[in-house]
Amino acid sequence: MANLAFRLLLAFNATSLLLIVFLVQRGETLGKLIPMFPVLIQLPNPISYTIYLLVPIALTGVSILLSSCLGKDEFKKGGVKSIEHANNSFLPSYLGYFFVALSINSWEALWFVYIVLFTFTFLSQALYFNPLFLLYGYEFYNINTSNGTAIFLISKNQYKKPSDIEIPAAYRINNYTFIEKG
Repeated sequence: MANLAFRLLLAFNATSLLLIVFLVQRGETLGKLIPMFPVLIQLPNPISYTIYLLVPIALTGVSILLSSCLGKDEFKKGGVKSIEHANNSFLPSYLGYFFVALSINSWEALWFVYIVLFTFTFLSQALYFNPLFLLYGYEFYNINTSNGTAIFLISKNQYKKPSDIEIPAAYRINNYTFIEKG
């Protein structure tokens, strides 16, 4: 159950910037979204937009803390055949979310697109690429183990060679995605 909640949180964190871009593009402030609180109506637009951005950043921090509740695996020295830095390979597809958000014209379309995107992100379970991890100092790696398994690793360590990799505790998000807390 903890793993399911964790993966739901990761899927939300990875897709939430689509919502933020939509809100900013439409000029939706906290005062417009929650008019029953007069103090929010007085906030300047940039404050609302900053608060929108702080929510997924904070939730990403929560997901990092909660990752300790996941099952652990280890990567032994010599157990990794190849490693590839993956930060740049996922950014173009992630930036596509921004362009989609900019082209959405209605709340109905936003919720439809968001639900579809969230569902695919959650069900794919192959990767939980969230660029907000970069703000916390994490890097993304595609790793091939010596037994032929392809792994996506989220780590604070900077790896360059397969022989450098020895991880005593990598937390299992799913069978193909791990997070190593530095």
